[in-house]
Amino acid sequence: MLKRILIVTAALVVLFLVAYNIHNYLSIKALSFPLISVYGFHAIAAIIVYVAVELVASKLPNQAGYAYLMLMFFKIGAFVLLFQTSVFAKDQLEQADKIALVVPLFLFLIVEAIAVGKLLNSK
Repeated sequence: MLKRILIVTAALVVLFLVAYNIHNYLSIKALSFPLISVYGFHAIAAIIVYVAVELVASKLPNQAGYAYLMLMFFKIGAFVLLFQTSVFAKDQLEQADKIALVVPLFLFLIVEAIAVGKLLNSK
């Protein structure tokens, strides 16, 4: 269990470092929100979600999928609450802002889903 958590955490940290630096390098226009905060939130939230699902899977393996689903809703809700003033304050987000919000979400969601899927298939 601890080995899987460390491997997933290391993968998420590497993804954070590589993806943020590439995204920041390729950003032509200044965004209306700090990009590091968005990447940091998704990285930390993905680690918390994976650790929580790992703990639930060790105690209640049949409920781990439901725990993952519930945690995804909490993650989205927390993102909206934390970034409502910097991201959602504007009436219209520009295309670059929209892409800058969606890219980290899907990158971390894909890695998180693969890790949780492997965990659930092993139980």
